[in-house]
Amino acid sequence: MSAPFEVLLYYKYCRIADPDAYADEHRKLCYQLGLKGRILIAAEGINGTVSGTAENCKKYRETLDEDPLTAEIAWKIDPSEEHVFSKLSIKVRDEVVTLGLGEEDFSPEELTATHLKPAEWKEAIKEDNIVLIDARNDYEWEVGRFEGAMLPPVASFRDMPKWVRDHRDELEGKKILTYCTGGIRCEKFSGFLLKEGLEDVYQLDGGIVTYGKDPEAKGEGFEGECYVFDERLTVPVNRTEGAKLVSTCVSCGLPSIRYRNCLWQPCNAQFIVCEECEEKSGRYCDPICKEVHRMGTAAEFTP
Repeated sequence: MSAPFEVLLYYKYCRIADPDAYADEHRKLCYQLGLKGRILIAAEGINGTVSGTAENCKKYRETLDEDPLTAEIAWKIDPSEEHVFSKLSIKVRDEVVTLGLGEEDFSPEELTATHLKPAEWKEAIKEDNIVLIDARNDYEWEVGRFEGAMLPPVASFRDMPKWVRDHRDELEGKKILTYCTGGIRCEKFSGFLLKEGLEDVYQLDGGIVTYGKDPEAKGEGFEGECYVFDERLTVPVNRTEGAKLVSTCVSCGLPSIRYRNCLWQPCNAQFIVCEECEEKSGRYCDPICKEVHRMGTAAEFTP
């Protein structure tokens, strides 16, 4: 029996003439279909992840597929027993993923690296003289990443250009393979690498999510789980016998993939904690947060 709900992950770089008007119409469509999730719309395209009944998710896909503007979306579809979002959020932004290049900005429709299908990626990551770059934020790769990847310690995608320029010597002359959750960030990031003069650049087509579903690749080479921006928080990727966890509980150091938000609201940082340690010490990312919260003070403090 098929699951009653679906979770959709998708993006499309396309020219949207009036993002505000498009967002209004899109909001009406999602409300009509009872969809919940997060959708970003900009002049350069659309980036979304939503959940809904399987029937209504199908109607949503058909509607976008029939629109010349958003035709040929590569949908990532997960079955679900329920909604994985509590509400619908549709926002208009300057960029669908914020790299923050300003006047140096460009469209992936004009410049992006070669896509490698999962089977091609599986072989490419075994080659010598390659550099694997995780194009996600640090809290994402903490719970899962490809073995041997460079892990930029960035809290925001907009910090990636500086990281690249700071590590130029490590990238020069290498075959660069870059990956992200569903592919949208690599469309822009790989184009930026090319723009910076790094010539041998490739990206994982469809991202980690597609790689994990591919019947040939089976997620091989990926360690841990993939962080996702919904109530599931993580999803499995590696379906081979070599699968293993790489993230550990912040308190005891044992393997864990349980993300929680720090109970002290001024912090609210996401961190990994096992069930036993959460029961023992509460949902705090750091003993200082627990003490400050207990004292009831909001003194200037950066966790």
